[in-house]
Amino acid sequence: MENRLLDRVEGKANVHRWSEQTQLEKGDSIATGHMSELSGYTRISVMQNNLQELKEIWDQWGNETKQLFYGNYRDLPYLLDVQIDERLFRALAQFWNPAYSCFSFGEVDLVPTVEEYTALLRCPRFQVDRIYSRAVNVPTFWKKLMAITGMSEQWITAKIKEKGECKCISWDALKGLILTHPDEAKKVDVFALSLYGLMVFPRALGYVDEATTDLFHRLSKRVTSVPTILAETFRSLGTYRKAGAGRFVGCAQLLLAWFYSHFRLIDKVIYRVFFEDYSPLKDIIASTRRVDVPEENWITLLQNLQSKDVEWRAPWMIPSDILYRCGSFNWVPLLGIWGAIGYALLLVLRQFGLRQFMPATHGLTQSEFAYRGADYKKRVGEISSAWNKTCRLKGVAIGPATTPEYVEWRGRRINDNIPEPNMEGARPMEEYLQKMEVEKERKEKRKIEEDRDDLKEHYKKAQVSLRRAKVGGSSDQLKKEVQEGKARAEYWERKFQEMQTRNLALEEENKGLKSKINELGRSLRWHRNHDSTVELKELKSKVEDLETALREGKTMIEQLETQGDYLKGELHQSRGQVRERDHVMREAIAQIREVAEYVQDLAVRADVLSLMCGSSSDIGRELALLLDKVKTLGIRAKNEMREQMMEAQRNMMAEMAQLLRATDKGKAPMAITEEQNEGPPPGFTPPHVPLQTEAPPRRPSTTVRPQHGPIDAGVHVNFPVGSGFNIGDNPTNPLVPNLDMVEKEDLKAEAARQLDERCRWLE
Repeated sequence: MENRLLDRVEGKANVHRWSEQTQLEKGDSIATGHMSELSGYTRISVMQNNLQELKEIWDQWGNETKQLFYGNYRDLPYLLDVQIDERLFRALAQFWNPAYSCFSFGEVDLVPTVEEYTALLRCPRFQVDRIYSRAVNVPTFWKKLMAITGMSEQWITAKIKEKGECKCISWDALKGLILTHPDEAKKVDVFALSLYGLMVFPRALGYVDEATTDLFHRLSKRVTSVPTILAETFRSLGTYRKAGAGRFVGCAQLLLAWFYSHFRLIDKVIYRVFFEDYSPLKDIIASTRRVDVPEENWITLLQNLQSKDVEWRAPWMIPSDILYRCGSFNWVPLLGIWGAIGYALLLVLRQFGLRQFMPATHGLTQSEFAYRGADYKKRVGEISSAWNKTCRLKGVAIGPATTPEYVEWRGRRINDNIPEPNMEGARPMEEYLQKMEVEKERKEKRKIEEDRDDLKEHYKKAQVSLRRAKVGGSSDQLKKEVQEGKARAEYWERKFQEMQTRNLALEEENKGLKSKINELGRSLRWHRNHDSTVELKELKSKVEDLETALREGKTMIEQLETQGDYLKGELHQSRGQVRERDHVMREAIAQIREVAEYVQDLAVRADVLSLMCGSSSDIGRELALLLDKVKTLGIRAKNEMREQMMEAQRNMMAEMAQLLRATDKGKAPMAITEEQNEGPPPGFTPPHVPLQTEAPPRRPSTTVRPQHGPIDAGVHVNFPVGSGFNIGDNPTNPLVPNLDMVEKEDLKAEAARQLDERCRWLE
C-alpha cells in the first residue's frame, strides 16, 4: 500500500513538543506498581536450518544469474556468510524489553529500525510504505506455489505436507526445482523463496510454510518485507522471554549484522557508503572482528553498558527523514506473517545522530497480537489504514546527546525484568575487548620469550661443545652442532624479520586508515553541503507530481460530468420512447375492440337476414353459405388480430428491456433506424392512420313491419346451426316482414350482393 502523498515530514522541535506532551498526558507503556511475570533467564535456542546447500548453489551460479537475483531481491544472499554466535545471541535475548519493544542494555536502549534494515538489505526507498498486510481472501497455497514455481497442480499437490497447524513444502522439493528448472527467472524466484523460508522465517526446519509463501507472493506487487521481518523478530524475542524458553523464529543473521555495526566490532572503516553499488552487508561480513567471549561475560558486559560504549549511528547509515508514527498510533505498528507488534522509534533517536528526548510510549504493551480470534482482522485493517498516513521526522545530526527530561524519565522508568546494571564490575566494552587482545599478545610474547630462553640455552651448550671440541672432540660432532646453531639462528632471524614486516604493514595500514578517514570527512562535508540542494530538488519534483495529479483529477471530473449529462439525456429520450410505444399500444387495443364489435354486429345482422329469407330458395341457401363464410372469416380475423397483438407486445417489451439495460450500463441507447421509424409495429395502426382505405359498404336500411295473423304453414324457416338465433329465444308470435314478392326478391338480391362484397372485403 503506497500513498506517499499523505506523508507528513515534521521538524524536530514540533515532534519534541508533541512527544513530551503526549507522554505526560497518557502515561508510560507500563504503570507504576507493575509486577513482571518474566523469568530471570530465558533459555532461547538459535537452532537454524543448514544453509550449506543454499550457499553451494549460490557459489555455482554465474554473474548474470546473480545480477538477476540482486535486481529482484537485493542483498539477501550475503546473509549466508554471517556466522551465528550462539553465546552472543543468547546473551542478547536476556535484554529484550517486551514492555518497550527494544533492547535495554544498562543505561541505553537500542532497537533495529525500518530505516536501518532497509539500508542493510538495500531495499528501494520508494517501497518503504508499501507494507505487507494479510488479506482476508487470498489464493490457496497450491495456487501461489504454481504462480511462483511454474509447476503443475498435480506436482504441487503431491509435494505439500502438513507440519503442525500449517501447510508446508520441503526444501528437498524446492532444491530439485532450482537445479533442474529450465526457466532462469523461475529458478531465481524459487531460490529467493527458499531463503525467506529457511533463513528469514525458519518456523519449520527443512520446510517453507504457507505464511512465508503468501508474503513472497506479494513481493511481486512491489511490497517491502522489512516491516514484516522486524515484526516477527520482535514477536519471537518477546514470546520466548515471556515463556522462559523456546526456539528463535526470525532472521538471526540480520540481527547480528545490525548488532556488530553498533558495538565497534567492525575493523574496517567504511568510506564507500555514498557509492551507488555499496553493500553494507558485504562490508560487514568482510570486516567483522571474530571475538571468542563466553555467554556469562557477554551478559556482564551488556548489563553494564554505557552510552560511550555504543556506536550510535551505524557507519553505513545515511542521514534521512525517519518514520516515527502512523495514523492515530503514537508509534510505528508492524504487520508480520503470523501476528503484529509495535515499536517506538522515538526511543532510539541517537541511532540517527539526533538528540534524545522523552518518547511517547503509551500503548506499546498492548500492541502485540496474533492472527487468531474474532477481532484480529479489524485490527489488521486499522494498521493497514494507518500506514496510508505516516509521519516522519527531519532533523540535523548533532551527536548522541540527551535532554534532562529524558534522563529523568529513563531513571524512573519501570522495565520488564531485565538484568540491572552492576557497576562494581563495569568497564567499557572497548576496554574489555582491548584487554582480550592484550592478553592474547601477552601469551604470544611469553611464548617468544620462552623460545629465546631456549635459544640461549642451546647457545651455551654450543659454546661448551665448541670448547670441548678444541680440547679433543671430533670434527664431525663440532660441525653438526655448528650447523644446528646456525639453523636456530636463521629461524629466529626469520621470526625477527616477520615481526618487523608485520609492524611495517600495521604502520602502512594506519596511514591508509587515516587517509580514508580524511576522505570520509571530506565526503561527509560535501554531502552535508549538497543535502539542501538535493532536498529542494526532491520537493520541487513532489510539487510537480502533485500539480500533474491535480490537473488529471480535474480533467477526469469534467469528463465524468459530461458523461453524466449525456446519460441523463439518453435516459429521458428512452423514457419518451417508452411512453410513445405505450400510447401506440393503447390505440391499437382500442382499434381491435372496434373491429371485434363490428364483426359481432355483422353476425347479428346476418342472423336477422336469415330470418327474412326462406331456406327453400336458392338465395336462402346461398345466403346461409355466405353467413357461414362471414363467421369463419370473423373468427379467423379475431385469431390473427390476437396473435399480431401478442407479437407486437413481445417486440415492444424486448425493445423496452434493451433500452433500460443500455441506460443502466451507462451506455447510449440504440439509435432508432429509419426502418424502425417508418411505421408502427406489425398489426397496429396509429391513431392518425385510417384502418382501411375505404369504409366497408353499409347495408340499406329496411323497415320490418309486423305481420298479423298466423304464419303460412307451407313456409318453413330453417335456422342455421350456430347462427346465434334459436327458436326458444323468439317470442310466441314472431314478427314476419310483410312484403310483396317483387319487393321481397329485390331485397334478397340486394342482401346477397352486399354480403358478397363484405366477404370479399374481409378476405
